[in-house]
Parts: sequence; C-alpha cells; structure tokens
Amino acid sequence: MKVGFIGLGHMGGPMCRNIIKGGHQVVVHDLVADAVQRCVDLGATAGGSIANTVSEVEVVMTSLPMPKDVEAVALGPGGIGENARPGTIYIDLSTNSPAMMRKIAAELAKKDIITLDGPVSGGVVGAEKATIAIMVGGDRAAFDTCMPVFESFGANIIHTGKLGNGCIAKLVNNMVAFTNMTAAAEGLMLGTAAGIDPDVLDQVVRNSSGNSMGYRGVAKSALERDFAPAFTVDLAYKDLRLALELADELDMPLLLGPQVHNVMRMARGKDQGGENVTAVLKVYEDIMDQQVGPAGKNR
Repeated sequence: MKVGFIGLGHMGGPMCRNIIKGGHQVVVHDLVADAVQRCVDLGATAGGSIANTVSEVEVVMTSLPMPKDVEAVALGPGGIGENARPGTIYIDLSTNSPAMMRKIAAELAKKDIITLDGPVSGGVVGAEKATIAIMVGGDRAAFDTCMPVFESFGANIIHTGKLGNGCIAKLVNNMVAFTNMTAAAEGLMLGTAAGIDPDVLDQVVRNSSGNSMGYRGVAKSALERDFAPAFTVDLAYKDLRLALELADELDMPLLLGPQVHNVMRMARGKDQGGENVTAVLKVYEDIMDQQVGPAGKNR
C-alpha cells in the first residue's frame, strides 16, 4: 500500500521504518531532518510538507506527542483534511483523547476521509522489533484494508470496536502500567530504607508475585542508574491526565490514578519531566534522601 507517515520520533520512527521494510511505498514528514533521512535511506520519499505527504497516498498515519498536535495536523491549515484524497484512510497512532478522535473523525468525514484510532503499546524496543500491540477503533472494513500495513510493524493487532475505543484501551493500559511503576518505586525505596540490598530485593520480587513489566523497568533504571528517556515523565503525565479526564466525563472515582499523577507532577517539579518515566523513583529518593542502587553512580 502507499502510506503517508507523519511524526518520526521515538515511536513513530521505528514504526515507519518497519512499514518501509515491509515493502510498502511510504512518504514521510517530520520537522527533524535526520529522522526523515533515516527513512529515506531505507527507500521512503520525503514529503517536505504535510500536503505533499498525504495528497497521493491510500493511508495516512500520524504519531505525535500531544492531542493538540494531532488536531493541528489533521484539521489545521495545510493539513490532512485539506489535502488528502476522498477515500483516504487516516489512522492516528498517538495516545489521544477519544473525544478528540471523534471530533477529528467527524470533520474528516465531510471530506470522505475515514478515521481510525490506533494507539500502540510496547515501547521503543517493541516498535523497533515490530512486536508492539496496536489497538484500533473504527470502521471494520477500513481496519481490514489496513491489516497488511499493521502487520508490518505490529504483532498483536486488535480491533477494539467503535471509533475511540482504541484510545480508551490505551489510556486504561497506561494507567495500570504507571500505577505498577509507582508501586515498584515505593516498594524498592521501602526495602532499601529498611536495609535490604536492592539487588537481593530485585531477585525476590522479579521471581515472585510482585513482578511485572512496570516493576522490571523501574528496577532496571534504579540498579543501573539509567533514566535516559525512551518514554518520558512528561508524556506519561499527559497520558494519565487523559485517563483522568475520561473518568471525569463518566463521573467515575479513581483512587490510585490521581495519586500517581501527583507523583509525576512532583517529578516534573524537580525538572525530571524529560527523563524516563521510571524517574518517578527519584521522588521517593529525594524524600528519603537515600538512593536505590549503586551509591557510586549519580542519581
């Protein structure tokens, strides 16, 4: 298929490169020239603008940081709505608000453009290995049409039902993951403060009922003292805020999510928003004035 791909960052870049490797014709656009060049080197065409990227393709995909960015690219001047051909399928792979996706879909439908929401999960490693999960909401026939593209960069491709359901599934997944990470940070700090060797504690937890992907991520960062960003605190904060807004729409109480959001807010207040989301651990380290992991490495 002929695909236009906009947004070649930490997740978008490897996803797009796998689509190219999958044999699809891809036109790419990003504000970072090096990101575009990496795709061009694999055989993509540089669009140079949103208009040129979307005007002659069958499928348009976006992977962007914030809902406002998606809205601007989809509905703004020079965007998808103004330039994509009737019959084009538009898929947003970002973590977005279901309400925003429905708004975008309603506007694009006036131009005979079909919208799917297709957020992904599995991290940068999963994006690079093409093992991510893709949770897609919207028209089933459009989903089936795009399956060859989805299969080129994902391993677990799930049709979640109506438009917006992909976003809902992603927000719930991320809220659970971030809650697990924060619980892991609390537990590691509690054990360290009580005097157990963090390496020993890690051996216990990762081989016991407390183990999870979130736990392993925090423990790895703590023991290696490596909080280099793959998925940042700032992005996690945004995702969790969207989950809390969804709960507000439903008038549903959340007991854990808001507390995790506050921990992230504290990390951001310490200028750690650009670090990996596992840096929520540092909130507890600052409070206890004690470090989990090797003392010889910087916090």
